Amino acid sequence: MLGNRLKNVREDNDMSRKRLAELLNVSVHTISSYERNINEPDDEFKVEIAKLFNVSLDYFMGLCDHKYSYNRENRIFVPYTLDDEEIKKIQEYADMVVDLRKYKGVKEEVVL
Repeated sequence: MLGNRLKNVREDNDMSRKRLAELLNVSVHTISSYERNINEPDDEFKVEIAKLFNVSLDYFMGLCDHKYSYNRENRIFVPYTLDDEEIKKIQEYADMVVDLRKYKGVKEEVVL
């Protein structure tokens, strides 16, 4: 699963194996072996890949099919699939609620 996801995000970002290997300071052979599921990267390396492509570890591990942002601040989880425009509208609404609460002086945090 991870190998297929790695290859997909790399290609979605128009990045060659060589360039990815350079960015992560590994060999092209290492990237190739990960993409072909011959070897699996260690957890630290998985985090570096997720950060680089800004996708969640859940996506890489096959726990979800949506490429949620690695940055939890930019991520909204919902029990069904939304397209990017719908997610953007929900995020804008959530930001408005947070701003409104700040304006009214509400001290507690909003957790989405």
